[in-house]
Amino acid sequence: MNTKIQAQAIVFGNNIDTDVILPGKYLVLVDPNELAKHALESLDTEFPEKAKQGVIVVGGKNFGCGSSREQAPLALKYAGVKCVLAESFARIFFRNAINIGLPVIECKGISDAVQTGDELAVDFEAGTIENMSNGKKFQVNKLPPFILEILSDGGLIENLRKRMNKK
Repeated sequence: MNTKIQAQAIVFGNNIDTDVILPGKYLVLVDPNELAKHALESLDTEFPEKAKQGVIVVGGKNFGCGSSREQAPLALKYAGVKCVLAESFARIFFRNAINIGLPVIECKGISDAVQTGDELAVDFEAGTIENMSNGKKFQVNKLPPFILEILSDGGLIENLRKRMNKK
């Protein structure tokens, strides 16, 4: 995984729950590419098409609240989301996202500083976020090396496979 990404933002509000990210009726699907076709469809029917080019989702407070379904971050990742930035995350969503290889960063003030369509640059290693469209910059907690390694390997399962094969 490149520790630096740049992409356009798509902004959502507070309390975006896992049922909004991926409605429960799609939990019968097992192919992550099929899940991706339904990501955030209740908020934006064109989201999966917009995300295909690679986007950064920006949320408000409590992003990913609700049930602990792992399919929600999986649907975002396979839709083309490069990263999720939010004021705060539900802890289980945060961990599920890391486990499947989707970078997530808490950033106070981000939802007021970004509009849909703004170009964002994120450096996970340095802990910086810059809105290239309006010049606003944020310093956030750097992702620890072990999380960067999990993300680089594509998720926790692949990371464990890699580590076990080294022994």
